[in-house]
Amino acid sequence: MSEPDAVLEPHPIGTPEPRPSPWSGPYWEGLREGELRFQRCRDCGAITFNPAPLCSNCQSENLGWERSRGQGEIYSYTVVWRPQTPAFRVPYCAAIVAIDEGLQILANVIGCAPDAVDIGQRVTLECHPISERFHLPYFRPER
Repeated sequence: MSEPDAVLEPHPIGTPEPRPSPWSGPYWEGLREGELRFQRCRDCGAITFNPAPLCSNCQSENLGWERSRGQGEIYSYTVVWRPQTPAFRVPYCAAIVAIDEGLQILANVIGCAPDAVDIGQRVTLECHPISERFHLPYFRPER
């Protein structure tokens, strides 16, 4: 059940920043440029996501970065009404999005009422800043 006027929005500037790994620089750079990047093994073709130094399938170090079209569908989700910290604006909808290229990403859904989110719903990537250094991925339902 949602509040009648609630619309899911990006987190505001000042939301706690992520703690990047040594391998995730191109991922965060991509989000700042409005695109979702992921690694693909140049030896076996498998996708490795989250960014890592080795292929999650064959352990090769021969990983390259690719750009996703940023489209997919909601695999699973939950609407949060009680934040873990006051820095987070509620409600927000944390979703596992199955990206068309074959990876899954945890990100928030925006641009609709909380009760309008559904499994299988098609969504498109949007990137929004939380600081000068970081943008986060969000997904908006397709119309």
